[in-house]
Amino acid sequence: MENYNLTSTDFILLGLFPLSKIGLFFFILIVLIFLTALFGNLCMILLIILDTQLHTPMYFLLSQLSIIDLNYISMIVPKMISNFLFGNKSISFIECGVQSFFFLSLAGVEALFLTSMAYDRYIAICFPLHYPIHMSKRVCVPMIIGSWIMGFVNSCTHTTYAFHIPYCESRAINHFFCDVPAMLTLACVDTWVYEYTVFMSTILFLMLPFIGIACPYGRVVLAVYHMHSAEGRKKVYSTCSTHLTVVTFYYDPLFYTCLHPRSLRSQTKDEVLAVFYTILTPMLNPIIYSLRNREVMGALRRVIQRICTVKMETELFACVARPWI
Repeated sequence: MENYNLTSTDFILLGLFPLSKIGLFFFILIVLIFLTALFGNLCMILLIILDTQLHTPMYFLLSQLSIIDLNYISMIVPKMISNFLFGNKSISFIECGVQSFFFLSLAGVEALFLTSMAYDRYIAICFPLHYPIHMSKRVCVPMIIGSWIMGFVNSCTHTTYAFHIPYCESRAINHFFCDVPAMLTLACVDTWVYEYTVFMSTILFLMLPFIGIACPYGRVVLAVYHMHSAEGRKKVYSTCSTHLTVVTFYYDPLFYTCLHPRSLRSQTKDEVLAVFYTILTPMLNPIIYSLRNREVMGALRRVIQRICTVKMETELFACVARPWI
């Protein structure tokens, strides 16, 4: 491996799975989680497209969240699977850069989308009569485009810096994907510039969005408290608790990773937390939204009934037409 590091510009991902029975067990588990995440997010996207009752700003944002999660897990897990199956832990310089860029972009965009979804619920509950104005297409589209642009710009800053600094002889990244902080431990120069950009990104993509989620939900709690309708209160709790569950699963690991002092962090904890927000969260999000949201479950039933009806009509037409053929 030492000769490889000295003569190649590729990086080596040490990976997540040890070559043992336990490693094989975790490998199979990750593959099942990956397939579940693909199926769940694809179903959520198709459901929102096919059911007209879900053609609202809230579910349009949810479809964008599913697209992010779909790309999130697809950028990381297939390479993990390939490395484990073929025993080749190397990743090219360009491939590593692409993986880092899209990972950081999607992470930032998801944080901003979760804030937009909180704002959507705040307007819908506290100002329902003004909802068509405040969450119109003219508002939603710039909000979504702006989130994507901000995520890409932030990612460009981190990725450009990480891939333009000199690295020492060892290019073995102690992680299962090209995570920039793990890569910079191999750098031959002081990385104080990166530490500063991490601080700024943490404020912009974690602290401010978290405040942007906490404040609207504080107002929502007050609005729910003054509601007289038990049915309305139950519906609000169902919708908001679903979104808050997703927010908790996403933000908690990121807060710990970004705000925990570097001297007190361990690589094992960082990898476990990374598994949570890169692999588990994309699988859990569609499950949480489908199981805890009556509108999604209702849409699923309607789409299934529509498919069954079309199938029965097709079979009936075939049976009627067969004697004339």
